[in-house]
Amino acid sequence: MATLSTCLWFDDQAEEAARFYTSVFPNSHVVGGAPYAAETPSGKEVGSVMTVDFELDGRPFTALNGGPQFSFTEAVSLVVRTRGQEETDRYWDALLADGGEPSMCGWLKDRFGLSWQIVPEELDALLGDPDPERARRAMQVMLTQRRIDIAEIRRAID
Repeated sequence: MATLSTCLWFDDQAEEAARFYTSVFPNSHVVGGAPYAAETPSGKEVGSVMTVDFELDGRPFTALNGGPQFSFTEAVSLVVRTRGQEETDRYWDALLADGGEPSMCGWLKDRFGLSWQIVPEELDALLGDPDPERARRAMQVMLTQRRIDIAEIRRAID
């Protein structure tokens, strides 16, 4: 059976990114990697780091030092489902550290430009409340937030 993993393209920060991500998420570690075996059109030298394989909570990723041709966009993001506000705040703060940029509705870019969504598990239930007016109020509040604040959303719908 085929396996599915994610490859993240960096200019030359693959090792730094893998170390950072594995420090943020529990049960995570760098698995290995591979050097470039030949010079590349983007100027990567023989022996320099080509890929770094790592796992985030058991999920496989590869960080590639591919050069400056491509960069991340908001069209793709990694979603972190959190249990409670404390966990939401911890991931939000960690991923914004050292130059990340907050956006709206639980979205942020880390210092490498990769987009993340930090989403408390409870948010889906609040946005999908059977009472359409409560769900509407939950959505209105969420749309004003950068970091999702579940207590504020609960107050708005009650």
